[in-house]
Amino acid sequence: MRYPQGGGLTPERQLFRERIRLEAAERFAGGASNTEVAKDLRVSVHSVQRWRRAWRDAGIEGLRSAGPVSRPKLSEALFTVLEQELAKGPVAHGWPDQTWTLTRIKTLIGRRFHKSMTPSAIARMLHRHGFSHQVPVRRAIERDEQAVAGWVKETWPQVEGPWRRSTPGCASKTRPASR
Repeated sequence: MRYPQGGGLTPERQLFRERIRLEAAERFAGGASNTEVAKDLRVSVHSVQRWRRAWRDAGIEGLRSAGPVSRPKLSEALFTVLEQELAKGPVAHGWPDQTWTLTRIKTLIGRRFHKSMTPSAIARMLHRHGFSHQVPVRRAIERDEQAVAGWVKETWPQVEGPWRRSTPGCASKTRPASR
């Protein structure tokens, strides 16, 4: 299951789900059936069955939240330092141009913090902190905008061709002409 914020549940959502599980435990103690609990709490019967097993095995502690699935590789303090390093630009870190790539950021994190992260994990972390990928606009100095506009209006329609057939097609899987 994927979450919109890029990784796991928010602490508020974890607390909300834990309250539902604890309410289910109260109903288990009261003798309610799995179907009744699922209907009242608006969850699946399968989830209620798992909760009941955990409640039977470990009591109410078996239904408590275990906390976040994983801690982030970079703490908020380290991410602040990373932001400052990114603001300096790639040239300041030895790359020949002003383009940050995930691979370069991975290298920077390895050099600066001695931590290893995958490029996809870096992308998710940056997205969670409000960064977005952007491709710089590169235009040739010699580019002639009028010539490009003329080519798009005059030449491209001839090259592209018509989108629709000039004759009606056949919806049959076996064309009548092939019989």
